[in-house]
Amino acid sequence: MGKTITVEGKTSTEAIEKGLKELKCRRDDVDIKILENEDKRSFFSILEPRVVKVELTVKDNKEVHEFHEKAFKEPSDEDVQKCKENVENFLKEFIDVVKNIEYKITVNNKEINVELLGEKASSLIGYRGDTINAMQTILSSIGNKNNSARVRVLLDIANYKEKREETLKELARKLEKTVKRNGKKIILEPMNSYERKIIHTELQNSEYVATYSIGEEPRRKVVIEKK
Repeated sequence: MGKTITVEGKTSTEAIEKGLKELKCRRDDVDIKILENEDKRSFFSILEPRVVKVELTVKDNKEVHEFHEKAFKEPSDEDVQKCKENVENFLKEFIDVVKNIEYKITVNNKEINVELLGEKASSLIGYRGDTINAMQTILSSIGNKNNSARVRVLLDIANYKEKREETLKELARKLEKTVKRNGKKIILEPMNSYERKIIHTELQNSEYVATYSIGEEPRRKVVIEKK
């Protein structure tokens, strides 16, 4: 395994974010362990500030290291243009085969935004977005082929991303109330990094719960527990 650090915070979420910042990693690049006895308090220490300790270990993965070499480098205008051309060339061939689908590509703050339109577009969303997420990964890989820096590629179909984001935010708040009420932690079903981030972000300032991720891709899950 890679580098391991132990970080402290008032909550597990705060500690994890501090650790990720120190390691310059994404949540998916590390294994996270909430250390035992993180809130062991005696009568004499009840007035002391609450401290949560979290252990983060960087995954020993060649692809992770290669990703970071590109991810933390600012893409040039040339990288963005090349990525856009790669994506567009692929989509031209793709719609020739699929038919009845159109595409729109825009560039915003050095990000490539792709929108699929047409009669058959909605059929490419898949169950809970599994197809659209897979397609986004493919487009990102194709777009960034031979680039010196990674350009972010985002795909949306029939405004699915916005609708899914609202659904996950509502779910996060409902589960927050459930955990607050019964004190039992909840482990969600496996989600991709984009959806996990929505849950983490929605609850990061919660007074009642903390969140973190467990497991390995593609079965990584969000845990919501009481503070």
